[in-house]
Amino acid sequence: MARSFNSLAPVLITFSCFLCLLACYYVISSSSSSSSSQASSDGFLGCLTDNNVPVFTQSSHFFMPLLNASIRNPKFFVNTTVRPLYIVMPTTTPHVQAAVRCGSGNNMSIRVRSGGHDYEGLSYRSVNAGDFALLDLSKLHKVCVDTQAKTAWVDSGATLGELYYKIGNASNMLGFPAGLCPTVGIGGHFSGGGFGMMMRKYGLSIDNIINAELVDAKGRLLNKTTMGEDVFWAIRGGGGGSFGVVVKWQVTLVPVPPSVTVFNVSVSLGQGAVDVVTKWQQVGPTMPRDLSIRVLIKNKRAEFQALFLGTCEALLPVMNKNFPELRFNRSDCREMTWLQSAPYIYLGKDSSVEDLLKRNTSTFFSSHGFKATTDYVREGKPIPRDVWAGIFHKLAQPEARDARVILDPYSGFMSDVPESATPFPHRAGVLYSIQFYNYWPVDRGSGEVQINWIKDIYAFMAPYVSSNPREAYFNCRDLDLGTNWGAKYFMGNYQKLTKAKGEIDPLDYFRNEQSIPLQVNITKIRASPDDDTEAGGSSSF
Repeated sequence: MARSFNSLAPVLITFSCFLCLLACYYVISSSSSSSSSQASSDGFLGCLTDNNVPVFTQSSHFFMPLLNASIRNPKFFVNTTVRPLYIVMPTTTPHVQAAVRCGSGNNMSIRVRSGGHDYEGLSYRSVNAGDFALLDLSKLHKVCVDTQAKTAWVDSGATLGELYYKIGNASNMLGFPAGLCPTVGIGGHFSGGGFGMMMRKYGLSIDNIINAELVDAKGRLLNKTTMGEDVFWAIRGGGGGSFGVVVKWQVTLVPVPPSVTVFNVSVSLGQGAVDVVTKWQQVGPTMPRDLSIRVLIKNKRAEFQALFLGTCEALLPVMNKNFPELRFNRSDCREMTWLQSAPYIYLGKDSSVEDLLKRNTSTFFSSHGFKATTDYVREGKPIPRDVWAGIFHKLAQPEARDARVILDPYSGFMSDVPESATPFPHRAGVLYSIQFYNYWPVDRGSGEVQINWIKDIYAFMAPYVSSNPREAYFNCRDLDLGTNWGAKYFMGNYQKLTKAKGEIDPLDYFRNEQSIPLQVNITKIRASPDDDTEAGGSSSF
């Protein structure tokens, strides 16, 4: 069985330190610990060594710092977390190919981590305790921008911040639609969909992917053509960890003006936050596509954060006409380049574009565990004002001290794309998505009270959100969704995903607790809070 270890504080591994580690990994890898599958373990380790693939065993002094360096949910630092037997650190695509061949040939399962933001930690830990190796892609983080073709190739181990930085420094007239958090890894973000502040204008990240390189379970390197149409469809939104290892992606860059406008207007409960949020439901999804206003609710306040692909002069009349309740004025505007807007919105007004290159998180996020879940609100069913009052009341409870709710408006481009165009099905008819988070200091307990708060508000929201199935976003992975998680994440696209799984990985080598299973017969998709077992089932592991 895979072994558990005492928790250590996360350690940032610099590139120079990594070179030092590589210089000694051959010595490190020669002292593998014993396990019930010693023959497979020794065969896997020997195969990696023969192929000059960097690998670190549990006995290595570097193992825990390397593991913890990209764990973004500190609740998994605890010694009960089932961790990998090995950490494989490829620096080239052939390393990835060799690692997969060594794993499949020696009965050693592999889990793949790019940025470590898997909310349930399934990219680097196991719930169903079994031997596995971690394939960490963080050293594969090259970004190549072609301004003439308006495209870029980006490695899966790169972060969103690195991608934005490279694009913005190559041209102030090009951008890319993806998420806000700069430390999120490209591999996981793209695999699950990837939404952000330009979603209403240009769609998801996956709507702008034109090619990819995938290592399959046989270790073959495939591109869009050789992997086949169904598999290329599946890797763009069908979730990571199911079809192979995508080592790089080719994306189409989108036009942005040389100057964009951002704002962050905060409204307290006393200033009418409940009423303004209630009105936002009508306004946010119907604004011009160049404007996206998200809402962050915490500490008895609602913060309205926006990106407008234009000037403040052009934005003012739009806001005054459509959303006077926000009392927006010129002093709220900040004009800057698209690149500058990326850290400003997420990291704050004192951040710089160089902060996009940092892979470490803030002190708060590196010391607080969290639990999260998601919902979708559909057209014709906005949440009533009294329910919003109830949500604000729940956020004021002691166990929700560090909780937050995030609302992201849909419509626009998202309504133009059919649900079946990619595995991500939450398209036409969606007003907005909701993300629920609750945090707790990991040095003060397991967070049971905070986790129960998430479960309570999820139950509270049931009558007011999507149903049959109750939709959820794969990149905010939640193991509490029940056995019908496939229908909730992918709706009618789930069966096609199982078909693609059978084409590219018929032996189910790439798997975890929420990976796509081999093809199943889905006769209907139905889910309710009381019945999560109807359609889809769970993957075998």
